[in-house]
Amino acid sequence: MDLSHTAVRDHAAFLERLRLVPDQPGVYLWKDAQGRLLYVGKSKRLRDRMRSYFGSPRSLNGKTRRLVSHIADFEIIITQSELEALLLEMNLIKQHRPPYNILLKDDKTYPYIKVTVNEEWPRVFATRQVLNDGARYFGPYASAGSVYQALDILNRLFAFRPPYECKDDKFNRHRKQGKPCLYYQMRRCLGPCVPGLVTKEAYRQAIEAVCHFLEGKSDQIVRELRAQMEQAAEQLEFERAAYLRDRIQAIEKISERQQVLRTVDTDQDVIAFAREDGSAVVQVLFIRGGKLINAEPFTLQGTEGESDEALLASFITQFYQNAPTVPPSLLLAEHIEEPLIIASWLQQKSGHRVEITVPRRGEKRQLVEMAANNARQKLREIREQWLNSEQRAVAALSELRDLLELPTLPRRIECYDVSNTQGQHSVASMVVFEHGEPRPAYYRRFKIKTVSGANDVASLREVISRRFRRAAEALGEPQPVSEPAAEEEPKAGDSSGTDQQTLEHWAELPDLLLVDGGQGQVAAVVAALRELGFDQIPVVGVAKGPDRNRFDLVRIGCEPIVLARDSKALALIQRIDEEAHRFAITYHRKLRSKAALRSPLEDIPGIGPKRKRALLKAFGSLEGIRRASIDEIAAVPGMTRKLAEELKNLL
Repeated sequence: MDLSHTAVRDHAAFLERLRLVPDQPGVYLWKDAQGRLLYVGKSKRLRDRMRSYFGSPRSLNGKTRRLVSHIADFEIIITQSELEALLLEMNLIKQHRPPYNILLKDDKTYPYIKVTVNEEWPRVFATRQVLNDGARYFGPYASAGSVYQALDILNRLFAFRPPYECKDDKFNRHRKQGKPCLYYQMRRCLGPCVPGLVTKEAYRQAIEAVCHFLEGKSDQIVRELRAQMEQAAEQLEFERAAYLRDRIQAIEKISERQQVLRTVDTDQDVIAFAREDGSAVVQVLFIRGGKLINAEPFTLQGTEGESDEALLASFITQFYQNAPTVPPSLLLAEHIEEPLIIASWLQQKSGHRVEITVPRRGEKRQLVEMAANNARQKLREIREQWLNSEQRAVAALSELRDLLELPTLPRRIECYDVSNTQGQHSVASMVVFEHGEPRPAYYRRFKIKTVSGANDVASLREVISRRFRRAAEALGEPQPVSEPAAEEEPKAGDSSGTDQQTLEHWAELPDLLLVDGGQGQVAAVVAALRELGFDQIPVVGVAKGPDRNRFDLVRIGCEPIVLARDSKALALIQRIDEEAHRFAITYHRKLRSKAALRSPLEDIPGIGPKRKRALLKAFGSLEGIRRASIDEIAAVPGMTRKLAEELKNLL
């Protein structure tokens, strides 16, 4: 085996560890020199599979060669069976999202429709979490827009509680008032909030109809509604009969558009894909009872160099890992890797037999072709959108490079803004754009800790010093600290700034640094960079008019550059500056709101959360405590007379 094209330092020790890997089922994890996970794989014979990475590089595809070039370490986890290895691989990929695995794009949880059949008056709404809470879930959908459109249609057909306008507090308020909201008058709600307008049984029937519709059982719904319509007509309830007739016609009209199969009434998902230049889109047609009830496209990343079989297998395991239901039949465009193992897992998950087939002729093959055509169309749309976006970004960055006389395109741009209210709760934001697009994972926010009052110039200097001192530390060039230490505030959900990955984020230097302000702000930033040895980074101020109606570029020793209104560079600068402003002011408002809710009692020594709650419960408010006597305060559980006297003196 040849390890010369890897990042392994001690070849002999690495080969010895590989020799000791057993030929048993399990999962292997390739890691780089910093211990970061690169790839998760499974095999029924671990040693043979892992050794196959270290043959001749010419026998590997480009993606695998890049993976091998970063391999420095590995871990293995032995399992009892191939099925256990598959389950473990799926969980590890979901948890860590390694860069060399095939992944469902965007690292997001796809939306579902949730029907709370476990509640007294069930609701129907969108959610991104599938819980074991007794509710019913339908999906997943590729986008929130698909869910909102489906909810709107369902609400018009079945008049359940409006998904977003009828939260429990509003529902209970109208129940107390005995008066329904406007949606009842619009026939968009049956009015369960007001006793007497609809019975629990009738409302439950409407919710069951929603579930049947989402399952593709529209024929059953029509039969039930037709029986109700005939009964209403016999009882001379002609208005209700007309309402039910209109609902039947609407459902039948939708069912006609759904009809795709009449020869097969089983539930099945049809899965096909399209791929080009490393991009891939998988199209899923959801067929229930011979009707096409939904069609959703899903984008994959990391597909370069992967076989069609591996692509489909990765999609199926990731997609159905969280899906609330699995149909008894999957129709695929191509064969997949390890179909028996995946079918066994799907059967274990769903509780029924799942058949995986690749039709070659007939009506089922036509369905697969329909899915493939939809996938190709979606891929064309995505690539066209990407090309248009890339072309706009390149044009804007090229114009900016020429205006500022930069040596290269400003691939990475950082922008800083300060926000405060009369010097209180002063904060700053750092936003990052790469290739003209925002990169929220690199955003950072700062509390200003060494500057008093509203001083944007000094605040910017503090922030730049902190940011680039971190950069120097990450690059192995520690700088002397000339001011009190002040740690950055990472964006919510980010790591604390002490792990290796975050340190590397700080090491990424901008090709252009923007600050919100004029000559004073630019001079302060340039001085801070010079002190830390980063004066090669160009700094530009963004000066705006009083109504934010112009964005002039300000540099030290140069005349301001007035950007033309139709300038592509203007559009990019405006977008970056406004994103920095939004991020700063959002953090400022959060701190201000938190401070406004803080009680003065929290600043009094000896008054902890329990005593504070007891005092407010006894006297209702801070003013009530002020009016109370020392004896009354001392009588509150947990209080002493000495503490009551101190409290009265402080208040």
